[in-house]
Amino acid sequence: MSKRRNVHKTETKDEQTGPSCANAGTTNAAPDSSRPVRVYADGIFDLFHFGHARALEQAKKLFPDTYLLVGCCSDELTHRYKGKTVMTQEERYESLRHCKWVDEVVEDAPWVVTEGFIAKHDINFVTHDALPYSDATGQGKDVYENVKRLGKFRETKRTEGISTSDVILRVIRNYNDYVLRNLARGYTRKELGLSLVREKQIRARAGMQQLSERMAEQRLQVADRIRRNMAFGNGVRILPRDVEAGLKEFAAGVELMVDRLVSGDLGGEMAQHADKFVSGFIRTFENNYSRFEQAVKQAVGLPSSKPRQRSARRGKAAPLGALGVKQGGVAKAVAAR
Repeated sequence: MSKRRNVHKTETKDEQTGPSCANAGTTNAAPDSSRPVRVYADGIFDLFHFGHARALEQAKKLFPDTYLLVGCCSDELTHRYKGKTVMTQEERYESLRHCKWVDEVVEDAPWVVTEGFIAKHDINFVTHDALPYSDATGQGKDVYENVKRLGKFRETKRTEGISTSDVILRVIRNYNDYVLRNLARGYTRKELGLSLVREKQIRARAGMQQLSERMAEQRLQVADRIRRNMAFGNGVRILPRDVEAGLKEFAAGVELMVDRLVSGDLGGEMAQHADKFVSGFIRTFENNYSRFEQAVKQAVGLPSSKPRQRSARRGKAAPLGALGVKQGGVAKAVAAR
């Protein structure tokens, strides 16, 4: 992560890359080629990612023979001038040591690179992107202004689309999912810093989301079943208009009921048993509607399909009266039309 940044919120001080480096405001020529060029890059490097690695790769390849020193600020300094980090300073130091582009890690690096620091480490050039960084210490307007004045600054390019801030934002955005994942892996709510109420809320929300997805599919099954049986052949209406309107209203009522179940409006206990209720309702409805369909086909002289086999577990289907249809009512309604 960046030490300090007041230009783009998703860009950070030590996340930069690019195919080439530019000499921004420099006047010094490359040092004697008889020894490696000592290049310095600094930053926070929290949640070390490929943006960091590519920045260090670019610095390492600045010259044919480069010795790359990487400075990493301590927790105390970072928390004072920037804010809390995810990783401790020891973890950040160790992450840098495992990057193949790094030759040496400078622990407890200064916030502002001074002439004394440059002389102490025999630094030839300091690398970073060219945009100015405000100096949180109050020593100047740009933390690299001394380096640029000395002609020892080398510009690098940034990696777009990745930063420590972006990674943290992803975790925050999907917080509940990561909490559930860690609970499933054996972490306790105390280890995750959750109260009992908060844990129950997250689990309940996840359960309702799963229930909502299942019910949405089942709700479509009911609505599709009704639509497919509204007409036969080339769209010829076989149901009286009042019956057809009633079925449409019934389907809309089912959708509304499911929505209220999922939202919890009908109570927690009802929501817990809603999945079984809707599944049973669909089975009963389809059995009854199958008999209703056969009666309609017989009334209009259409060939009847074979009755659907019912499982013994389902028991007997409800009579046609459950749908509000009286015996002979269908034939009379069709004949009247």
